[in-house]
Amino acid sequence: MSEEKKAQASGVWPKVKPFVNGGASGMLATCVIQPVDMIKVRIQLGQGSAASVTKNMLRAEGFGAFYKGLSAGLLRQATYTTARLGTFRILTNKAIEANDGKPLPLYQKALCGLTAGAIGASVGSPADLALIRMQADATLPAAQRRNYSNAFHALYRIVADEGVLALWKGAGPTVVRAMALNMGMLASYDQSVEFFKDSLGFGEAATVIGASTVSGFFASACSLPFDYVKTQIQKMQPDAEGKYPYSGSLDCAMKTLKSGGPFKFYTGFPVYCVRIAPHVMMTWIFLNQIQKAEKKIGL
Repeated sequence: MSEEKKAQASGVWPKVKPFVNGGASGMLATCVIQPVDMIKVRIQLGQGSAASVTKNMLRAEGFGAFYKGLSAGLLRQATYTTARLGTFRILTNKAIEANDGKPLPLYQKALCGLTAGAIGASVGSPADLALIRMQADATLPAAQRRNYSNAFHALYRIVADEGVLALWKGAGPTVVRAMALNMGMLASYDQSVEFFKDSLGFGEAATVIGASTVSGFFASACSLPFDYVKTQIQKMQPDAEGKYPYSGSLDCAMKTLKSGGPFKFYTGFPVYCVRIAPHVMMTWIFLNQIQKAEKKIGL
């Protein structure tokens, strides 16, 4: 029996398990959060408050508009979240081994989160670009709409019209934003689990919910300024002379700071927080449930 467990532990599944679990939990969370994400993007594009955006979308486009871009959202989770959560768990496990099995200090968890975020964003950037463009398409004049039918059509059109490297358009701010988000999300979750479980003596359910809430808050607070710049870069269109409004993410950040001040970067923060925090919470909750189910069936 011990030899069978040893063989199983040294097989392929233990190596890919963190990646499979991470991707599955992220995709399940996205199915629930997609409508709020759509509203957040419309607010950042200057279409009004959450209430007015919701009302206008229902009246002009119908309920299905809230799920426009779902295929790109799922593809993004299948790439980005699979890579970041899997990488983070692999890195932290290796670091714990090097630390003689002791819990990692917060700064080491933060470094693992930064690294995992950078890797995940690099892998998921094409799907992220497709998602932003699909969500923003309805806000453009009819002549400028791209009319992508799904995520794969969007990726095909981007490659055909703009070249392969265009799939990583805006990848710089995407990677920086992901590093900030994952540093806040991943490090704070593991740290909170230790605090709630070991220091406060919480049970499993209370620990997961409490740590997920803390994780969602720090993910939101750390990442929104980068998310705002990333969205502006990815949705920008050239003017009549073919010039883009921003030359890059730094130019966008400086022009935004000059025109609207530092709080401009937190445009749509309540909705962003409502969107990011529940998505983070549900990702961790789904991940916990997946791990419990696997443990029950011996995986």
